[in-house]
Amino acid sequence: MIETLKSAILSGIAVGIAGFGFLATRDIVGSILFAFALLTVVNYKLKLYTGTAGFIKRNELPYLLLVLFGNLIGCFLMALLARCSPMELQASAENLLQGRLNIGPIKGGLLAIGCGFIMTTAVTFARKGNNLPLLIGVPLFITCGFPHCAADAFFYLTAPLDFWMENLGSILLFYVNIVVGNFIGCNLYRWVMGKNPE
Repeated sequence: MIETLKSAILSGIAVGIAGFGFLATRDIVGSILFAFALLTVVNYKLKLYTGTAGFIKRNELPYLLLVLFGNLIGCFLMALLARCSPMELQASAENLLQGRLNIGPIKGGLLAIGCGFIMTTAVTFARKGNNLPLLIGVPLFITCGFPHCAADAFFYLTAPLDFWMENLGSILLFYVNIVVGNFIGCNLYRWVMGKNPE
């Protein structure tokens, strides 16, 4: 349990570092740089919610929630560091998240399915020694605007506190929906095909 939590925290830190790059640029370059997170997670064999959800068994949901909790801690630590940066990361995070909230929690959850599908597909290929889908898949889900529960957590936690206070209910509802949406997307292949993606 402790090892899983530590691995998940490191995974969240990797996502937060990649989030720095994306918030600093908010363009295709930032989307490509974000691939650093998933490459780190896969090659260090760290625990990331969307890299785990498509491979767990039915009785492992508490384990998956522990992974998500660790991811959130890692993202929180990097969000604290983001507040030390001279770059306008907080304003960039607020603008991104306002756009997220404007589409509403239902549409956000549906869009998150696309991210989950891409992530499980990319991890499946990476486990077979092919990292190319990681390098393509991450910029793809970012360009498509598909929310990712760890990346969005970093963005939320980086946003100014007054944004949080004004939108707390909407943020929490949106976030729960994207966690569920990511889970559905991560499991789409095996639910439809009736077999594990590996």
